[in-house]
Amino acid sequence: MAKRALSRILGVLAAAVIPLLPATPAEAAVAAVKIGDTQLDPAALYFVSYDGLVNNDSFQQSGIFSYAGYQYAAWYTADRSAVLARRPAAGAWQTLVLPHKLTVDDSHNVISMGVSPEDGRLHVAMDTHGNQVYYTGSEAGLLSSPSSHAWTASAFGPVQRTLDGVDLGAITYPQFVVTPERKLQLSYRTGGSGNGVNELAEYSGGSWRKLGKWTSATGSWTSGNGVTSTTRNMYLHGLTYGPGGRLHAAFTWREGNTGVLCNAGGLANHDTGYVYSDDRGRSWRTSSGAAVTTPVSVSTPGTVVDPLGVDHGLMNQESQAVDSAGQPHVVISYVPGRFTQCVTDYSAQRKQYGRTFFLSRAAGGTWTKREVPVAPESTQRTKLVFDRADNAYLVMPYGRIVAATKASGWTDWKTVYTPDLRAFGEVDVDDSRLATDGVLSVMYQQVSTGTTPSPIRVADFRLG
Repeated sequence: MAKRALSRILGVLAAAVIPLLPATPAEAAVAAVKIGDTQLDPAALYFVSYDGLVNNDSFQQSGIFSYAGYQYAAWYTADRSAVLARRPAAGAWQTLVLPHKLTVDDSHNVISMGVSPEDGRLHVAMDTHGNQVYYTGSEAGLLSSPSSHAWTASAFGPVQRTLDGVDLGAITYPQFVVTPERKLQLSYRTGGSGNGVNELAEYSGGSWRKLGKWTSATGSWTSGNGVTSTTRNMYLHGLTYGPGGRLHAAFTWREGNTGVLCNAGGLANHDTGYVYSDDRGRSWRTSSGAAVTTPVSVSTPGTVVDPLGVDHGLMNQESQAVDSAGQPHVVISYVPGRFTQCVTDYSAQRKQYGRTFFLSRAAGGTWTKREVPVAPESTQRTKLVFDRADNAYLVMPYGRIVAATKASGWTDWKTVYTPDLRAFGEVDVDDSRLATDGVLSVMYQQVSTGTTPSPIRVADFRLG
């Protein structure tokens, strides 16, 4: 009896200490601990248009980034002036005001930044949605030798309507990327929503040149209700250079004829597609490696990796990232068919029924799709990053962070940070800093009402 009693006592004690045992390696591999939160501006410009803020939109791609030991951020302050800031590691933010003010209350007109490693210049493209860009570049060495250069507006040239004389015409969504040869490229759209094409320009040797169009707006596409559309545009989830120099582009199409919809309250976005380029955007291939006859069009075979009709509120321009093995992964969100086959109010129904999905490409070119078991509860987009162990982190609207381990095949999703930021919704992230020191910086603007300015801040998280 005494032995049995002792056995029961030991069993109770063992059960009591189980929660205190160390987590398994897979469980311990993902974490997000906030280690800092600094204010960029107590009164940043605030207005809501197209369900977004002009200071935090996913298609900026580089509204905050790091280079050569410094971090850089950009936003519009209360009087509409364009502001740039920098800080050294563990240092205070320094700001400067460019001689330009936002021309219109349109959340598309974001500030995007890029660096040309050849000469260490900072390039800024801003305030454009179907109009000529406002562009300026800094003096050489401002970013490559930051401690040797004063952070003042005089370090920048005049604000122009061209890229140093290269006229792009009316553009939208300027995004900078750097090639493996350390050349700077600018991605942008000409034309408009439902009838536009993607183009590239390149900066090398101190000058810009146009590389031209690589997508097509034309061709016939017919929806499930039998209506045909003959124009569209490709919305990018990003342009990302991965290991080996491959350029990855995931996307969705938006049709020009909204008659393809089951209801006018939906979004004319359909399908998730993917192509890659091994010659810096001059030519493209499908996921299987088949050569694409450029430009890429809705009729190009083999480009769709996740078919989906127009009636599910599929969001455009969400997010993509490339892991250390050079494989791309994409985040998309929409209203699954188990809730409705016909979205009639994309804003309300995405908030209520929208779900996030994680798409992964294997080395052989096949794709796997997984639903993330944490609903976004928002119309806004999610950002995807990988830590240095290839664990995936989703920075969801309002700053919630959800993660999954590579060891699980990115199936063990869990919330690792519940936000206390009072963020409006969509946020911007600095994945370049994450790659160098394991810290994820999230730039966010706090919610306000009407057009009352509100603080814009940067929260720093130690991952893994």
